Amino acid sequence: MNSAAIVGSFRDKTATIGIIGMGYVGLPLALTFAAKGFKVVGFDVDPAKIAALDAAKSYLGHIPDAAIAAAKTLTSTTDFAHLAEMSAIIICVPTPLEHGSTEPDMTYVVKSTEVIAKYLRAGQLVILESTTYPGTTREVMKPILEAGGLKSGQDFLLAYSPEREDPGNPDFGTARIPKVVGGDGEDALAAAVAMYDQVVVRTVPVSSVDVAEAVKLTENIFRAVNIALVNELKTVYGAMGIDVWEVIDAAKSKPFGFMPFYPGPGWGGHCIPIDPFYLTWRARQFGADSRFVELAGDINTHMPSRVIDALAVALKDRHGKSLSGARIVLLGVAYKKNVDDTRESPAYRLIEDMEAKGAEVDFYDPHVPAIPQTREHGALAGRRSIAWDVKLLAGYDAALICTDHDAVDYQQLADASALIVDTRNALKDVASARDKVVKA
Repeated sequence: MNSAAIVGSFRDKTATIGIIGMGYVGLPLALTFAAKGFKVVGFDVDPAKIAALDAAKSYLGHIPDAAIAAAKTLTSTTDFAHLAEMSAIIICVPTPLEHGSTEPDMTYVVKSTEVIAKYLRAGQLVILESTTYPGTTREVMKPILEAGGLKSGQDFLLAYSPEREDPGNPDFGTARIPKVVGGDGEDALAAAVAMYDQVVVRTVPVSSVDVAEAVKLTENIFRAVNIALVNELKTVYGAMGIDVWEVIDAAKSKPFGFMPFYPGPGWGGHCIPIDPFYLTWRARQFGADSRFVELAGDINTHMPSRVIDALAVALKDRHGKSLSGARIVLLGVAYKKNVDDTRESPAYRLIEDMEAKGAEVDFYDPHVPAIPQTREHGALAGRRSIAWDVKLLAGYDAALICTDHDAVDYQQLADASALIVDTRNALKDVASARDKVVKA
């Protein structure tokens, strides 16, 4: 294997980049490589995604059709035999939890690695970007890839570089986010750094794939723990009659030693609700405690129940109504504002738990016309957003703000609603809403 030639092919952009998984991570990455002049092939098992890309149509709300059309060097396919033609193969597939548990589900990574092994040839670079626990690249992927006789570091190169996508963030697209890179050996690290150097603002080499895997978990666990802290403070200060959002806004005036995080109805997205459990599972294998991380997970997981309790109390105290039989409209099923991404959204738990208590629940989301199919909440799939209509909104006993999309007219919501449970402080600037709002 000529590692210098591999590095050279990335620097002069003669290498062909294959990306497995054309979702929220893989598609922006593919567009970034194409924009920098690389020939890119996107692989996915979903023929609908491939058909959309071939027609220059985006299926992700934060990526416009024009971005697909502009990627002249990007092609896509469901035929994984073309992996043999790639200089580098990057895996961008989901790493969820096992259904009904808090243990890692490595099915997508394993299957992707197995199909790569089928077509693996000498001189290729294989990189995992999916978030996972330390040891995955070495202990799960490497044996599969080497089973055919080729050896990592001798015949092919293996690396890990965690994705850092933030869908809908206008300030930090893929190219502007520094890339942490760890390699299975010095040659793998040099090749992966050379490749990413061509497309991102800066690479951050680390000493091993295990360190790179730990970096990603640390970033997201940092957020999860701080979100749990402010969610806990919301409950504590709320019992004292203190507005936690006002506290945080004042505290962030300190120019050092404080970083603002904000409470919400629970955690959501593709990383925060999952990554802490990847670490706690891995820690148990080493006989190590991760009690702080587990406590944060417990707090965040139970936030939807606390929100529903607050809603039930508000209905009874203010309007003498029970949650059972009440008509509730939930605002926002996306996991964060201004995107159509509903992965692990707390809205799903809120809808299911309110309906389990006898409420009639509809939702409105300007970015999500219908709830997509999910593993954990399949019964909700296909349910459609109501239209934005002031008269229609007035017919509900309460509105529950789960996601604070900018496109929502909160003044109209306040005028139409008798009771609003606000989990995002979305109505802070709507003076007429103050007597109607319960913060939860």
